[in-house]
Amino acid sequence: MSEHPRVLLVDDNVDMLDTAAAALSSGFEIVGAVKDGRTALEAADRLQPDVIVLDISMPGMGGLEVAKRLKVAGSTAAVVFLTIHDDEEVVRAAKDAGGLGYVLKPRLVSELPQATLEASEGRRFISTRLPSSLW
Repeated sequence: MSEHPRVLLVDDNVDMLDTAAAALSSGFEIVGAVKDGRTALEAADRLQPDVIVLDISMPGMGGLEVAKRLKVAGSTAAVVFLTIHDDEEVVRAAKDAGGLGYVLKPRLVSELPQATLEASEGRRFISTRLPSSLW
């Protein structure tokens, strides 16, 4: 891995992409920012990031499906989900889809850097507003 983990950001909301990029501006290399699942799959293949920060709810192909397809395609990128969903069923689905990190969007600025770093090193991270037993 490079000195700084290489990160691909995926969210259909441009403001969220900008906020995530700003939160990761120190200590990470943002290699791309895309707004949909299909483009995310292409960008992951082309850019070979260390970590993919992935929104769960996007039009078309959502983040859970993207994560599953990345796994099938043999991607070695760690996945950190960035989402508004705090219900147990979605958290478990994200874990089952291969996620290493789970950050709630209201905690993006304070938790995304740590979650991304942990994931880049193969460790799990769940937002502090959720029970750790879910992850």
